[in-house]
Amino acid sequence: MKIQEVLSTTKEQRIAAHSHIKGLGLKEDGTAEHSSAGFACGVIVDLVRSKKMAGRAVLLAGAPGTGKTALALALSQELGAKVPFCPMVGSEVYSSEIKKTEVLMENFRRAIGLRIKEVKEVYEGEVTELNPVETENPLGGYGKSVAHVVIGLKTVKGTKQLKLDPVIYESIQKEKVTVGDVIYIEASNGAVKRVGRSDSYATEYDLEAENYVPVPKGEVHKKKEVIQDVTLHDLDAANARPSGGNDVMSIMGQLMKPKKTEVTDKLRKEINKVVNKYIEQGTAELVPGVLFIDEVHMLDLECFTYLNRALESSLSPIVVVATNRGVCTIRGSDGITAPHGIPLDLLDRLLIIRTTPYSLDEIVTILNTRAKIESIEISQESILKLANIGIKCSLRYAIQLLTPSSVLCKINGRAQIEPDDIDEVDTLFFDAKASAQILQESTAFIH
Repeated sequence: MKIQEVLSTTKEQRIAAHSHIKGLGLKEDGTAEHSSAGFACGVIVDLVRSKKMAGRAVLLAGAPGTGKTALALALSQELGAKVPFCPMVGSEVYSSEIKKTEVLMENFRRAIGLRIKEVKEVYEGEVTELNPVETENPLGGYGKSVAHVVIGLKTVKGTKQLKLDPVIYESIQKEKVTVGDVIYIEASNGAVKRVGRSDSYATEYDLEAENYVPVPKGEVHKKKEVIQDVTLHDLDAANARPSGGNDVMSIMGQLMKPKKTEVTDKLRKEINKVVNKYIEQGTAELVPGVLFIDEVHMLDLECFTYLNRALESSLSPIVVVATNRGVCTIRGSDGITAPHGIPLDLLDRLLIIRTTPYSLDEIVTILNTRAKIESIEISQESILKLANIGIKCSLRYAIQLLTPSSVLCKINGRAQIEPDDIDEVDTLFFDAKASAQILQESTAFIH
């Protein structure tokens, strides 16, 4: 029987609308390749990294399909994986379960990270012995209970024998620790963590379920710095959830409760006090992330005034908003018009970046990148043909035609997409402008 290694292609197959976005694409000197919007966002990235951007907001304004969401995603990619990025849409605030301002504040808190650094005393090493010592059950009866457990730990530098509480033995059993495993035990609370199997037990077989790790260096008893990343929303949620008793009624009560609950302002202030205390002590560091609100014109006057207040808070993320509207009515006001549907007092706080439609060369570059991500073979004449369709209709429509063209070229028995495939697909589907024109002509004919 032969076992063949099959490479999983799931990751390559699952492609989203913005899978091709990997960053802002800036040169080493910080300048953008072609467009100024990338450079403007690059300046914002520098402001974020130097921690001079908190409490400010950025507005990405431009027509649909000019790359506003792509820029926001590129901004988050540029900042790195550890910086929180929370995307939302303006219409998300209209929930039947909780208030609009609560949805906004919840997303604000999701976008603020807290990096907690703790120096913990730990016992770390490879388990050489594990002997539970039993005693007569103090409550009587035939069963025996564990009095204590003797565990031997070995590192490169030495060995140590520890006598541990029976509660810690329960944790060891839960982690399924056996002789030959590398573990660490926290001295303060007795928490046990199984790191993996010692690599001295590694076999020559390929089909192995175990994760092998080297034997730890240094002494068995050591001080270890543990870094934990949480968001303020995580802290809110952990403290807002009431921990009831273990009786049937309290368990039923927890099950009956609706999924979403509002966190009180009082609780958030208490959490802020504790967070500030940690920051002053130097045990924690605040990581202001990015809150991206797409279709910001969907927010109403009440939300805009709340945004004003939230931006002034000492704990505030970088807010990036995007809209494709020009001068329009502010939602929730009595017909008051404003640029982008945003009140003027909030517009004053925004750094506005304008996004413009893509040129032919830019569309060619995007289509080439997109074809590479989707693993589609396409000739340069076909790319140019698609780019011209993108100029005439929209970039989104041109990208949409890539996959159907690929299917069609396979049906025709070709390895790469040719201009004929593009022509055929273009006749099969309609873009928004062509569809609207057909509708107008048909309604005119009906009337």
